[in-house]
Amino acid sequence: MSDHIIAVDFDGTLCENAWPGIGPARAGVIDYVLGQQMTGAKLILWTNRKGERLEEAVKWCAARGIAFDAINENLPYIIEKFGGDTRKVFADEYLDDKAVLPEMVEKRRKRVSGRAIRNRGR
Repeated sequence: MSDHIIAVDFDGTLCENAWPGIGPARAGVIDYVLGQQMTGAKLILWTNRKGERLEEAVKWCAARGIAFDAINENLPYIIEKFGGDTRKVFADEYLDDKAVLPEMVEKRRKRVSGRAIRNRGR
C-alpha cells in the first residue's frame, strides 16, 4: 500500500471549469489520477463545492471510476497524526488548475524585480 496522498480539485482540474455546471472531462488528468490510485495512492477530492453541487461532482467522478478516500477532509491516519483535522488538507501532491509552483513564483519575482529596477529612473 502506498502512503502517497493526492488532493485533487474538481472544477478546472478533473473537468473544464463550467461552474455551477460540470464541464467536459479532462481525460489526461483522470487517467493520471486513476493510474496513481491503481498503484495505491490515496485520493482526496479537494473542492469548494458543497451540498448538491458536491454530490453532483462525486457522482460524476464515480461514473468515471474515481473513488475518493476522503472528501474535503484529511485521511483518518493524518487526523490522528496531527491530533485533529487541520484546516489544510495534507497531501504529497496537489492537483489544481490554480496552482503555482514556488519555483515559478521565484522566476516571476526575479523578472518583475529586474523590470522595476530598470524602470525606476524613468
